[in-house]
This record gives sequence, structure tokens and C-alpha cells, in this order.
Amino acid sequence: MWEEKNNSLVRAFEFRDFQHAFAFMMRVAFAAEKMNHHPDWSNSWNKVTISLSTHDAGHIVTEKDKRLADAINLIYEETK
Repeated sequence: MWEEKNNSLVRAFEFRDFQHAFAFMMRVAFAAEKMNHHPDWSNSWNKVTISLSTHDAGHIVTEKDKRLADAINLIYEETK
């Protein structure tokens, strides 16, 4: 689940392989672009770590982050 630390929502996701991790990232990218709210993230083979904060609000967690986190959770459930 998402954890709030250092003024960000953070969560790590794990997949069967790189292809599934990358497919997840592509879907998240489209959702984030649609919401005009973009994550900070990293990928290492089958793991994706995402950090969400609202940059124009001073790098704090806002409703925008919570909405994107909810959308990411749905994508993850459909992707894993």
C-alpha cells in the first residue's frame, strides 16, 4: 500500500518480469498525462517504485496525488 514519507506518497510494485513492469508504467504514464499530474518513479527489471507529490503546491501530498494513487492502484490490479 501507499506510505506517506518525506511529503510524498510512495509505493513499490513487483511484477513477473520486465515486460509486465514496463506495460504497467506505460498505462500509468497515460493516466498521469490525462490527469496532468506526473509521478517520480524508477524501474529495475520487475520492480517499479513510484513517488507522488504536488510540485506546484510545494512538494506536498495533495488530493491530486491521492487521485493518481487510486488510479495507479486500479491499473496495478488489472496488470499484475
